[in-house]
Amino acid sequence: MPDFWMIAAGLVLPGLMTGVGALPALFTGNVTRKWLDAMLGFAAGVMLAATCFSLILPSIEFGGGTFKAVLITGLGIIVGAVIIDLIDRFAPHEHLINKHHEGVAADSLKKIWLFIIAIAIHNFPEGMAVGVAFGSGNLSHGVPIAIGIGLQNMPEGLAVAFALIREKYSVGKAYWIAFLTGLIEPVGALLGYGLVRLFSPALPFILAVAGGAMLFVIADEVIPETHSGGNERLATFALIIGFVIMMVMDIALG
Repeated sequence: MPDFWMIAAGLVLPGLMTGVGALPALFTGNVTRKWLDAMLGFAAGVMLAATCFSLILPSIEFGGGTFKAVLITGLGIIVGAVIIDLIDRFAPHEHLINKHHEGVAADSLKKIWLFIIAIAIHNFPEGMAVGVAFGSGNLSHGVPIAIGIGLQNMPEGLAVAFALIREKYSVGKAYWIAFLTGLIEPVGALLGYGLVRLFSPALPFILAVAGGAMLFVIADEVIPETHSGGNERLATFALIIGFVIMMVMDIALG
């Protein structure tokens, strides 16, 4: 029974941390781009470590640690990246910081929907990664990635809230939209958990797919946005610090 509540919390709480991270937007009108890039860089490092140590390495381990297992993991990583790439190409959305539009008919939608779709594309694979990790049946894989995703959701929630405030949304409305965008993660988490439980023989491949999706989001979305405002060196060191902290936490919790 304690495991049930641990898993339930792990599937739900990371998404809620988006709203926790957005709370400062209720009390301050803005945050400097430099500080935002540092926080998002740290988040990218946390995500990267969680992906490596809680998804990709377990994928190889569950596959038996053989050369064949490495090939299956590699294939899964590529498949996960391709899936998110296709969604990213065809779903209309707008990057939060650099305002770049992507997807089919992006110009025909209101900015608010472009923001929300962008966050959904970003958050869904994160939630799925958490669900897949817990679905493996080993809490030592699920807990670190849940903590990692929760930590990276906090600066992301703040970034969403301030991006909406800059678009002339009221502070209260910006906060609640940021909070609600985090709720896509529990949906992804439940789907990932269910897939693994239903298709347990495919666990190594599913873990790798989730890992590939996460790697794509980190490389295509998070890092470029932290490097687009002239704070590349700061964001890079923040990423390294986030990676090291998450690596230590992963080993300590595992």
